[in-house]
Amino acid sequence: MAQEADRLERQRLLIGGLLAVAYIATIIAANWAIQNLGRPPAGPGAPHTIPVWPGLEAPSGVLFAGLAFTFRDLTQEWLGRRAVVVAIAVGAIASWLVGSGKIAVASGIAFLLSELADFAVYTPLRERRWLLAVGASNLVGLIVDSALFLWIAFGSLAFIRGQVVGKIWMTVLAVVVLLALRRWVIPWRSRPADEPTAPATAM
Repeated sequence: MAQEADRLERQRLLIGGLLAVAYIATIIAANWAIQNLGRPPAGPGAPHTIPVWPGLEAPSGVLFAGLAFTFRDLTQEWLGRRAVVVAIAVGAIASWLVGSGKIAVASGIAFLLSELADFAVYTPLRERRWLLAVGASNLVGLIVDSALFLWIAFGSLAFIRGQVVGKIWMTVLAVVVLLALRRWVIPWRSRPADEPTAPATAM
């Protein structure tokens, strides 16, 4: 029993660590993209943008920010809430080093405050249905994050509709991928949320 418990704990830490690294990487990628990828800024201080719907554009960091919410929930699932807060701080510091300090600060604040909203939705729902918790918490988190980030980074909510739509696209993609992984790839004993044999997560 002790050996099995140790094996599950090592598995939890390994999977959780990989998810945390992926989460931090998406934060850095989002902040890099908004300054380098897509249509050039319309004016000084404006972001690079990409189309997310006919006639609707969003800052190009939306490609990765939408995925970040899913990795955030998964990191919380395997490592706990404290690990998520640490990952947000690491992502913000790394973003500062690779790009604009203002955007890194806006990103860090927005991710941190939207994480509080995410906790309020994800944590109670995960006990009932994991994928519902991921989808619902992502929706709440992306709206809060979008409004805060745009206002802090650019002093405007001009891209709020495009930001929300783009993040929804990426959230849907992430949930579809998770469904496929849980059905065909992830072993039953490794499923993190709604299986009784899952390793316990830290709080």
